[in-house]
Amino acid sequence: MRPKIFAVDIDGTITDNKGGRVDLDALGALRYLVKLGHKVIYVTGRSSVEAYVLSVFGGTTRIAVGENGGIITSGPDEHKLIGNRQECMKAFEFLKKRIPEIAEKPVFPRITEVVLERNFDIELGKKILSENNFDVQLSDSMYAYHIDSKGVNKANGFLEVMNMFSATREDVIAIGDSETDIPLFQMAGVSVAMGNASDIVKSHATITVEGHEGDGVIEALEKIELKLLVK
Repeated sequence: MRPKIFAVDIDGTITDNKGGRVDLDALGALRYLVKLGHKVIYVTGRSSVEAYVLSVFGGTTRIAVGENGGIITSGPDEHKLIGNRQECMKAFEFLKKRIPEIAEKPVFPRITEVVLERNFDIELGKKILSENNFDVQLSDSMYAYHIDSKGVNKANGFLEVMNMFSATREDVIAIGDSETDIPLFQMAGVSVAMGNASDIVKSHATITVEGHEGDGVIEALEKIELKLLVK
């Protein structure tokens, strides 16, 4: 069978959302997939550099889709930008004047987006941006709120990776837990929602698991019957 490409979220999927600790059992299972000939690529709201470093030290495929699809990193100095941080900053400055509590989240430097603390009404933020015709979108990764360029999402970012490997949607298995994973679920042949995902996220997945975070990843790999993938 043709090797698969596993598109795997990080926060709330292979880590816990509270401390950001990587589940080592889940990481080991993903590394084993690579040994079997599959690709494992992190697709995250975190910076692509963080995800790329995790791939290096974790022994998975050395490509990362970061900033919710805004940037693809395939080497220490190899980055492809899709999003535009300048327009995201304009939207942020506008929101700050209307939502006093809004604040940037201390994170690794971003190249294409703005990352915010989850301390305000996101629906209000979306309404303000829409009414004022900003060419951006506001989303919740459960780790943070993100202002990204309109049209930037994990699926569009991951399409760049698929093109690298001449892959089709049937080759892709997506695993995640938040609303930012929904576009990825919609373009993947198989998608798995963690037990800690919301009902809306689960409704877009082809498979749901009871396990949360790292335990859910291991359960997911069992559910998709890994042995069938390596025939």
